[in-house]
Formats: sequence, structure tokens, C-alpha cells
Amino acid sequence: MVGLLVACALALATAACSTSSDSASTSAVSTAPTADVTTENFSGTVQVGGSDANPFTVTFSGGLINLTLTSAGPPATIFMGFGVGTYVGSTCQLLTGGFLVTQAGTTPQLSGTIGSGQYCVMVYDAGNQLAPITYTVTVTHY
Repeated sequence: MVGLLVACALALATAACSTSSDSASTSAVSTAPTADVTTENFSGTVQVGGSDANPFTVTFSGGLINLTLTSAGPPATIFMGFGVGTYVGSTCQLLTGGFLVTQAGTTPQLSGTIGSGQYCVMVYDAGNQLAPITYTVTVTHY
């Protein structure tokens, strides 16, 4: 989680830096643009020893993101790998600190702030699968 926040903070800091040609201005009042929350639901199947990733786009830099593994099974109590990343070629590469092993639930397992850009959410075999697992994920972001 710390890595996700660090990576996102760097993206936000880069996006927030700008210069102004108006040297007479001593203070500026800025307001964040209003953005609507986007909720995306993904589902799929993870094969034994495999992973499944889904792409999504964040349009508002510095906004909150919540990722929830809402269901996985059978069995419904299985622990799955779950994370957020970016695509490197056609591969979803998880962000440092942006993943964990968890059971499905109703509250976000991953959350923080994130810069605008192309991302992916991945569900993967944490080493305990005996058969294919179906899952559902909810991602909310700006």
C-alpha cells in the first residue's frame, strides 16, 4: 500500500508542477476540477497457477481509488492474490506495494490516491488453488 501511495504521489507531484508567466500574482487560489466517481465491475476466471487482468483508465489525477475483490470461488473462503498495476506491453505489472493476498469482501482491500493514466487490476493464484476460480472486482476512481 505504501508503494502504491508513493508511486501515485510521484505521479501527482509531477502533474502538479507548473510555472506561471504572471509574476505579479503573489497568491493563487486553485480549486480541483469536479469529477464524477466512476465505478467499474470486472469478472473473470483465474486458472490454477495463473492470473487474469482487466484494464481501466483514471482521468482525474490525485483522485481516490478503491479496489474491492467482491467475490472469488469456489470455495468462497479462498485467498487470492489481488493488485493494481500498469501495462508493460501486454502484461499487467503490479505496482510496488500495490498488491496483497486476501479473501473476497465488501470493503476495499486496496485504496489510496492515484494519478491519471492507464491501469490494470489483477487477480491471481496465490499458490493455493486446486481448480479454476471465478471472481468479481469493483474499482471506483475519478
